Amino acid sequence: MFFRSTVLFCLFSSFVAGFSQNGGIKGYVKDLKSGNEIDNANVQLAGTEYGSYSNQDGYFIINDVKPGKYKLIAGLNGYEADTVNVEILPSKVIVINFFLEQMIYTIKGGKVVDQKKRKKEDIDIGTTKIKPSQLSKIPTIGGTPDLVQYLQILPGVVFSGDQGGQLYIRGGSPVMNKVMIDGMTIYNPFHSIGLFSVFDVDLMKSADVYSAGFGVQYGGRVSAIVDVKTRDGNRNRLAGNFAVSPFLGKLSLEGPLKKFIPGRGSSNFVLSIKNSYLDRSSKIFYQYADPSKLPYNFNDVYGKVTFNSANGSNVKLFGFNFKDNVNFPGSTSYEWNQTGLGTHFTLIPEGNQSKINGFITYSDYSIAQNEVDNKPRSSSISGLNMGVNINSLNRKDEIKYGFEINAFSTDFTLFNSNNRKITQQEFTTELCGFGLYKFVRYRWALEAGLRMQYYASLGNASLEPRINGKYNITKKLTFKGSLGKYSQNLLSAFSDRDVVNLFYGFLSGPDDLQKTFDGKAVNSRLQKAWHAVAGFDYDISKYSEIGLEGFYKNFSQITNINREKLFDDDGDYSVQPERLKKDFIVERGNAYGADIRYKFDNTKKLYIWAVYSLTYVNRFDGINTYSPHWDRRHNINLVIDYVFDKKSRLSANARWNFGSGFPFTQTKGFYEKFDFQGGPSTDYVNGNGQLGVLYSNFNQGRLPAYHRLDASIKYNFKTIKNFKSWIVFSVTNIYNRKNIFYFDRVNYTRVNQLPILPSISYSAAF
Repeated sequence: MFFRSTVLFCLFSSFVAGFSQNGGIKGYVKDLKSGNEIDNANVQLAGTEYGSYSNQDGYFIINDVKPGKYKLIAGLNGYEADTVNVEILPSKVIVINFFLEQMIYTIKGGKVVDQKKRKKEDIDIGTTKIKPSQLSKIPTIGGTPDLVQYLQILPGVVFSGDQGGQLYIRGGSPVMNKVMIDGMTIYNPFHSIGLFSVFDVDLMKSADVYSAGFGVQYGGRVSAIVDVKTRDGNRNRLAGNFAVSPFLGKLSLEGPLKKFIPGRGSSNFVLSIKNSYLDRSSKIFYQYADPSKLPYNFNDVYGKVTFNSANGSNVKLFGFNFKDNVNFPGSTSYEWNQTGLGTHFTLIPEGNQSKINGFITYSDYSIAQNEVDNKPRSSSISGLNMGVNINSLNRKDEIKYGFEINAFSTDFTLFNSNNRKITQQEFTTELCGFGLYKFVRYRWALEAGLRMQYYASLGNASLEPRINGKYNITKKLTFKGSLGKYSQNLLSAFSDRDVVNLFYGFLSGPDDLQKTFDGKAVNSRLQKAWHAVAGFDYDISKYSEIGLEGFYKNFSQITNINREKLFDDDGDYSVQPERLKKDFIVERGNAYGADIRYKFDNTKKLYIWAVYSLTYVNRFDGINTYSPHWDRRHNINLVIDYVFDKKSRLSANARWNFGSGFPFTQTKGFYEKFDFQGGPSTDYVNGNGQLGVLYSNFNQGRLPAYHRLDASIKYNFKTIKNFKSWIVFSVTNIYNRKNIFYFDRVNYTRVNQLPILPSISYSAAF
């Protein structure tokens, strides 16, 4: 029934889209020399109102054009305009690709106009679009830019720590965020040190961060989406880059397999290798920081091959292996391994206005942790993911629809704080279909869609309506809003109550879940949420803007590991309450707040970014209402980047971050604890029990405030032919603020986050 409905919907949409007797034009705008896609290019039929602009893939489409002969013009500031003669036929869409040549002299302000036109039509509620060039505008840890460092300055994003930290986006926990690379889900995108991600910035094409209110094309998560896309390799020559710093070394190579010639097919490759050695270099450079507390090591490998046809269709094959290893002497050690293979294809069919994207991917993620208590902690998730998305236009409106199939298995083992074993082995299948309709009229831009998530293995379905809209009040002032429903199956393999936990595994919706919650029956194993977002954007000047956005997330059902489990769930303990014998419990909660941001971007000289976020996060477990450990009430980020000379040889930047204290549970006292594993015969009089902790009310205290200043200076050496290089001197935590990471209750020891860490790095591109 599900597939039948999806097929009928697709056929109906295609029929509506092709009903018009007018014709259209679609294609790509690319650089003549490199073959790379050009975004924000204006494509216009001369002397008419028919026009469009290229998106981040260089793709454009002009629809509902009356039959006849026209001149089609494509142009962008910095490029020579190109003109071709075209003939539009009834009910036909022709493919025209432009290859623009860069100019020596450019017209000032042209690109700004293009961006403002696109900004008027794109809704972008709760969304931040990131380009690779932006990542170098903030101080870089170890002198190498990284996506995870940039994500920390975005509105509503909270980072829990410099070591083993996780990202919490507008009140949601990490498992509620879906992170993707080229359409594939990355289950653990951040390395244990918390300062580096698995993504190579030099290969990144773009990253879209949806902190709330994301559209129907994304599903399976209830809080946020991070969608990373990688670029293709160089299409004309062998090229690459490398970097070395006290933290890590990296190397990438790229080049053509079949050189790019306009109007012909081509192919290319790219390969990236990244390896950290902080566990060894810290013994040389950071002895004062106690090298035993910096035992981090990771290795990343990513490769992609792209085959391009003459009309813009392409097939991309990619694969990766990401590894992470930590070994604290005499304490804990853990490692995780993540492998993936996939293909992504784009089809530009002749004669109609559709663009088809599809993907097939397989990934495997496993993690294991060893503690001094010798209790095993392990988790793995592996599976297949495939889907097809279709974009088309109906007159001036956009139609997008598609389907997705996810099949994965999970295997999990953990002992809770009461020494009770929690395990799960599960195979899960998800079937998803979506459709959306977007139209732009006068000052309005509206997008309405519907997503169906069917969790076949759980027997649960979720129908998820979502709507986003924008109203351009004036040329400078815009109002936007969003409302939507979301669901997910996966949950994390550690409790949201844990302050520090390097172990990051996954489980499927569990069977061993409490049957009632807050006096009502639990009829679903899904986690569910509603999002509401609203805000204003105001363009102060040509280079500066300000934005205000408020949000509310209602997490109507959350699944959590039961840290209070004392008894096995069998007949011997049938009289015990569910919350003392079930492996998993149900909770609910909400997150709400507002963010205000200011940006000044004169790309040649000065960049300023300022964000203040106010957030409230609450959870209810059926008895107590508490604030989870990432409930940071106030968060401020200030960034400044300045270029000193006209040739951009010398630049400097700084970032200051302030965050109010996280919640924590205070200690009342200690006692001798027996688990009575020997039953009634346990000798609790003469035996030696474990040290038990008597806790105060959960998370009623607040840790001290966090603040840190980072800065870096970059010098670009003179370029020689195709070889350019630069050096970066950076300092993390300049005034050596002793920010608390956590408190070891048993040893009564405060553990701080990173101290002052100076570094110098050398990078080159050839």
